[in-house]
Amino acid sequence: MLQEDFWQRGKDAQEVLKRRATLQEEITRWQKLQESLEEARLLLSLAEEEEDTSVLPELEAAVQELEEQLARQELQTMLSGENDQSNAILSIHPGAGGTESQDWAEMLLRMYLRWAERRGYTSEVLDFQAGEEAGIKSVTVLIKGKYAYGYLKAETGVHRLVRISPFDASNRRHTSFASVFVSPELDDTIQVEINEADLRIDTFRASGAGGQHVNVTDSAVRITHLPTGIVVQCQNERSQHKNKAAAMKILRSRLYALEKRKQEEKLEELHSGKKEIGWGSQIRSYILHPYQLVKDHRTDKEIGNVQAVLDGDIDPFIEAYLLLQRAQKRS
Repeated sequence: MLQEDFWQRGKDAQEVLKRRATLQEEITRWQKLQESLEEARLLLSLAEEEEDTSVLPELEAAVQELEEQLARQELQTMLSGENDQSNAILSIHPGAGGTESQDWAEMLLRMYLRWAERRGYTSEVLDFQAGEEAGIKSVTVLIKGKYAYGYLKAETGVHRLVRISPFDASNRRHTSFASVFVSPELDDTIQVEINEADLRIDTFRASGAGGQHVNVTDSAVRITHLPTGIVVQCQNERSQHKNKAAAMKILRSRLYALEKRKQEEKLEELHSGKKEIGWGSQIRSYILHPYQLVKDHRTDKEIGNVQAVLDGDIDPFIEAYLLLQRAQKRS
């Protein structure tokens, strides 16, 4: 930054500033951990010298907080992938089953929005297609926050719900499926080649909130990438031009994630015993009846408090997945 021509470098200078801020944040985080450790040691030393046991509850609380901070820091060290620090584009689609699966998709959407809120992330709905009776046909959300993609990439796959259906007058048990796909929001430095001839672009009238403009112009945009069959759409913006730009951004992200996934699968084929974690595989079951349990089939992580999970407490599953990935890379 001290070089004379630094501020004339445009995007390169911005990248350096971004990298500097990231490094400074990491240094500050470790310094705070060191300070917390020294404070706990000092408190223990004083308690021993004065034989004062009254400070033990305070010391225990300080140590517990330090352990939690260290665990979060350790988890973050696992997020060293190329795009782990990026924002995340999360899409949810219900499986077969009509209203039942569409309602399950909306439950998943709420779970991820609550998780994002807990972490101080912001969420922006890019596309929302409501179900006829209840739930959603599809939704795409941009979740903004540092390491949003690094964490949420653990959620890609098929999620299964078992419950007594609120839509069944006979109170029978139903099994529903919904697929989740997460890709990183790409910045301008990452180039993804897209041939215009490979695209089919359709426009239609947006639905839902948005004022009178929603129902008078074909502002919503749907883009189909013919070679891969990937379909993306956006209706959040008021103009067709902005919706097309947003949809193209989602498509770039999906194509990039698809290519990365192909590369990872080639590596996984070389290691026997690894579970496939690809699109379309069932990764987690949420059982509400006849007992209460959420189980991740990749890591065997289980949690009995289903309501807490559906309220956004999914970090234990994410951590177990990241630990599994790290172990597989070392093997």
